[in-house]
Amino acid sequence: MRYVRTSSLKRLFSFRRQSFDGELPKPCDFNQEEVAATRKPTWKCFSFQEIFHATNGFNSENIVGRGGYASVYRGILENGEAIAVKMLTKANDDERKEKEFLTEIGTLGHVCHPNVTSLLGCCIENGLYIIFQFSSKGSVASILHDEKSPTMDWETRYKIAVGTAKGLYYLHKLCPRRIIHRDIKASNILLSEEYEPQISDFGLAKWLPSQWTHHSIVPIEGTFGHLAPEYFMHGVVDEKTDVFAFGVFCLELISGKKPVDNSYQSLHSWAKPLLRRGVIEEVVDPMLQGTFDSTQLHKLAFAAALCIRASSIWRPTMSETKTQVQYN
Repeated sequence: MRYVRTSSLKRLFSFRRQSFDGELPKPCDFNQEEVAATRKPTWKCFSFQEIFHATNGFNSENIVGRGGYASVYRGILENGEAIAVKMLTKANDDERKEKEFLTEIGTLGHVCHPNVTSLLGCCIENGLYIIFQFSSKGSVASILHDEKSPTMDWETRYKIAVGTAKGLYYLHKLCPRRIIHRDIKASNILLSEEYEPQISDFGLAKWLPSQWTHHSIVPIEGTFGHLAPEYFMHGVVDEKTDVFAFGVFCLELISGKKPVDNSYQSLHSWAKPLLRRGVIEEVVDPMLQGTFDSTQLHKLAFAAALCIRASSIWRPTMSETKTQVQYN
């Protein structure tokens, strides 16, 4: 793989495991979001033997997810800690995907927040692997849209919306680097045992230098139904790209609907006229059977309506959105 052999990547992975004292880094725990911006994340280079043993030889029974260029395996380290190992598909010879895989490592290496997936380390022996803390409840999409799963209650949905807003606010404003995720959606929001949301999958993420107002990106990548108009029409990416996707995500939590239905109608185009008319209850998931906090619902729906505005200029920042969705 050509990208792995560059001198810059050799420097990136030239860490000696002794420099981490042989200790597996623990997840960050913050009382205040501002503290998160000052804490430095720690991670280590795992040996292939460690992750091979943890995943029982990458046994197919341990696969918990598949993507366009990677598979994710559940594993257990010798100390009993559950991990998720993201492995670049060996049959994949697309160098652009390899670059995205390495970008995810480089991006997450700067991130440390309770609502962003925790990077434990990586491995570059016999391929490319990223090691995360395991999210025991899976993704929001796997619970919200699985007909076999119990209906997600309103309290959990609201908690997920608030936590995701906090995570995005951190990426945009408090992280040492301005990070635009570019692929916020239910399948990329993982859940801890306590249903605390964690933003994951940074393969499309972009660093935005402080002196830049936006990125211009080609080709257009992401998920249909979540793409902001200025992005899919002109390739313009900034924080408001994530704000739009967060608005769609909020509508998904409120309605229980997927971002695009079987007739290829987008969720935001369906919900927008209802929100404009103020008939918010018509957007609510009927599976909730009217069991929700009305104040929280109206705050979340109002935030979603602002976030999905066609013009990025009229969308709120994540700082404003986070304040709007929180209910005290």
